[in-house]
Amino acid sequence: SPTRMLHLVHWNAKKYTTFGEAVAAPDGLAVIGVFLEGTKAEFRSFNPSTLLPPGKKYWTYAGSLTTPPLHESVTWIVLKEAIQISEKQMEKFRSLLFTTEEDEKIPMVNNFRPPQPLKGRVVRASFQI
Repeated sequence: SPTRMLHLVHWNAKKYTTFGEAVAAPDGLAVIGVFLEGTKAEFRSFNPSTLLPPGKKYWTYAGSLTTPPLHESVTWIVLKEAIQISEKQMEKFRSLLFTTEEDEKIPMVNNFRPPQPLKGRVVRASFQI
């Protein structure tokens, strides 16, 4: 199956009052990328720590959003270890929308782009490669 990744998007609310303000700034966003794999997982009550794997090894680089307008305002932190997700949970992700209740329903699908050239970017690892 294709690689699936959960993006946990953050911005410094002390420095930027809105997401729109943060996304326009070169240091505006931090995104944690978590790989999703598997077909079975326990998920009884929501605890945000279940969205993170037990291992904390990661790669980091300065990059952009993965969807237009592709602002280059993201510090990416991609975790090396995947978390387990069930097919039922994946179906829930597939039912998410890009829109609010008042707007026309637009499914959150095909919201990725192919790997891009590094263009001089440095990718650092928190672990020995």
